Amino acid sequence: MSLPMAPMLRIAKHAITKTIKGDKFPLVLMLEPLLRCNLACPGCGKIDYPDAILNRRLSFQECMDAIEDCGAPAVSIAGGEPLLHREMAKIVKGYIERKKFVILCTNALLLKKKIAEYEPSPYFTWSIHLDGDKQMHDKAVDQDGTYDVALEAIKLAKEKGFRVQVNCTVFNDASPESLATFMDHMTSLGVEVTISPGYAYERAADQEHFLNREKTKNLFREFFARGNGAKNWKFTNSPLFLDFLAGNRSYECTPWSMPLRTVFGWQKPCYLVGEGYVETFAELMEGTDWEQYGVGKYEKCANCMVHCGFEGTAAREGIVRPLEFMKVAMKGVKTDGPMAPDIDLSKQRRAVDVHATQVEQELEKIRISDPEGYRRATRAA
Repeated sequence: MSLPMAPMLRIAKHAITKTIKGDKFPLVLMLEPLLRCNLACPGCGKIDYPDAILNRRLSFQECMDAIEDCGAPAVSIAGGEPLLHREMAKIVKGYIERKKFVILCTNALLLKKKIAEYEPSPYFTWSIHLDGDKQMHDKAVDQDGTYDVALEAIKLAKEKGFRVQVNCTVFNDASPESLATFMDHMTSLGVEVTISPGYAYERAADQEHFLNREKTKNLFREFFARGNGAKNWKFTNSPLFLDFLAGNRSYECTPWSMPLRTVFGWQKPCYLVGEGYVETFAELMEGTDWEQYGVGKYEKCANCMVHCGFEGTAAREGIVRPLEFMKVAMKGVKTDGPMAPDIDLSKQRRAVDVHATQVEQELEKIRISDPEGYRRATRAA
């Protein structure tokens, strides 16, 4: 990961110290300060809520309290579309003043309009959402022209001196050839890519294009083979995580490594699976039965290989087995030979549908705390 030196050292110190102590610790705070978005991507299950909920925002102070509570050295801000939040520039500045590394994830549709509110910093990165080349991305977000807008935003942000990376989610209609061409293009632009297979959100409109674990491993092997074991390209992902995507490692996820603070509270158990919310980070860590979740344990986790669940595992292995990390970083990802055995799914517990109950509970809270806002949203719907 080619982060600027100062934030990289702070993150490394945090991870090494906590690993030596044997603590459960977050590496990155995942923050969703709002759920409303200016796109309606069919593969996203994050915006399927009534207007009264989509109108909610985390305040500046709530965002600062979240990073203080969990102690993570970095924060990834998503949503929804974070640039729709009126206090977003103030929130980013607040985190930078606390020397937290900020990754602001955006679809870039508003970046040209908003960029003057931000300043370049070693602690700040624009993360532009691009799900592959023009054809792949515009299809993934279901709106023509969005790829071109994002590409223009990348060039503008780099011209103004910002650090820029791309956030790429891969679905089952991606081809190894098109992904390789896309990576060549991103490399020519001088941007790194965070890559991950998509998570099969149960509320996503499109349930046909999510990858299962077997298809993920075969696709990434063929993809990485076209880039010299992925060495030809620049990823923000750990080399060990890329090796995991290619089927060379059997990892269990580390769900507490990237906890989610959203408008509902702290989401149990992780960024991807919503099984309830608690008020404090301590309640999340101490009140979650972590052994109930993960591949082979819970049906909703069956096909997950997403970076926010498994990068923490890769980071921990890199600390305790640094030679293994160096070997993959130097030689590249292995793209042939037997794969590591996968986790047995035969004993996983059945999925529980909690969405409707959660929505009813949150709407009742809003009705009590903000009756006029609730009436306005209900009338508008």
